[in-house]
Amino acid sequence: MAFKVIKTDGRARRGVLETVHGTVQTPLFMNVGTSAAIKGGVAPDDLKQIGCQVELSNTYHLHVRPGEDLVYKCGGLQGFMNWDRPILTDSGGFQVFSLAAIRSIKEEGVHFNSHIDGAKIFMSPEISMQIQSKLASTIAMAFDECPSSVADKSYIKQSCDRTYRWLERCKTEMARLNGLDETINKNQMLFGIGQGGVYTDLRKEHMKRVSDLDLDGYAIGGLAVGETNEVMYDVVSEVEPYMPVEKPRYLMGVGTPVDILECVERGVDMFDCVMPSRNARHGNLFTSYGHINLNNNKYFWDDGPIDPECDCPVCRTYSKAYIRHLFKAREMLPMRLCVIHNLYFYNKLMADIREAIEQGRFAEFKKERVAIYSQRI
Repeated sequence: MAFKVIKTDGRARRGVLETVHGTVQTPLFMNVGTSAAIKGGVAPDDLKQIGCQVELSNTYHLHVRPGEDLVYKCGGLQGFMNWDRPILTDSGGFQVFSLAAIRSIKEEGVHFNSHIDGAKIFMSPEISMQIQSKLASTIAMAFDECPSSVADKSYIKQSCDRTYRWLERCKTEMARLNGLDETINKNQMLFGIGQGGVYTDLRKEHMKRVSDLDLDGYAIGGLAVGETNEVMYDVVSEVEPYMPVEKPRYLMGVGTPVDILECVERGVDMFDCVMPSRNARHGNLFTSYGHINLNNNKYFWDDGPIDPECDCPVCRTYSKAYIRHLFKAREMLPMRLCVIHNLYFYNKLMADIREAIEQGRFAEFKKERVAIYSQRI
C-alpha cells in the first residue's frame, strides 16, 4: 500500500492511493454510509454506477447496532455490504462526544451511554481498534477526543495531549491486531487525527507530533462544527505545511462544493460529509448552474431534468416535475433519486478537480465553479 502525488498545481495535489481493496484517485469525496448503507435506498451497485471510490461507515453506530461480531462473521464490511472497493471507518470518537449526553473522559477511555437504549458503553483506543479490525475496513481512523469548538484553550491543549497518547495506543494495538491469524484484513491502514480547535498554534503543534508517528495517513478533525468558513480555511492553510507530503491528507466532515474547492487549493486530498445525501432527501440539489430546491412551486410544470448538463441515471430519465410530485405525494422513490443525483454530482466534481490539476488550470477552474456553486436558484 502506498500513496503517490503525481501532479501538483500550486498547493493542490493529484495523487494515487494503493490499498488492499483497490486503487483510489485523489482528491476524492467519500460517500457516507453511516450504518453500512447510504440513506435514501442507494445500493452498492448504485454507488459503483455513480463513481464512488470509497464508502465511509461509522464505527460507533455499527458497534451499537448490529455489533461488530455479526459483521466479522459475514466477512467484514465488504462481505456484509457486498462492496468490493475501499471502505474507511471513523473511530467513533466524534459520535461519543456529540451524541452522548452524559460521559466520563478518563485516560483509559470514555464511559458513556448509548443514544439508542441508554446501555452503558466503554470506548478506549484499543477497543476502537478492535471494533474496526472486526469491521475489516481498508482505513481505520484513530480514536480521538473531538472537543467543542467553544472550549477554552487550556482544555483543548489537554485534549490534544490526551489524543496524542491515545494515538500511540491505537498504533500499538493495530500492529498487534494486524498480526493475528484470525484478522480478516491484515493490511488495515491507520490514519491519525490532528486536533486543536480554532487555535492555529495548538493545531500546528499537535499535527507536528502526530506526523512524527509515521502513520498511513493524516486527518484534520474538529472542523465544520460551527466555526465560520473563513476560520476553517485559515486553520487548514496553517496546518497543511506540517502534514507529511508523501501521505494522504483528509479533512473530516467537509463539506459543501465550495468548501471542497477551497480546501483542495490548500492541499487536502480526501473529504467526506453527510450533507449531499441529507440535503437530497429533502429535495435540495446541487447542479452545474447552482443549488435548487425541488419543493418550490416553480418546478410544478418543469418537464426538464434536474440538470441538463448532468449524465447521472436520474437526469437521463426523470423530470423535475415528476420528482417534485413524488415528494409531495410522500413517496420513497424521490429520496433515492435525489441522493443518487447529489452523490453523482460530488463524484463528478472530484473527477473534474483531478483533471483540472493534471492540466495545470485548477485556479481558473476553482474561480469559475465557486461563482456557480455559490448561487441559490
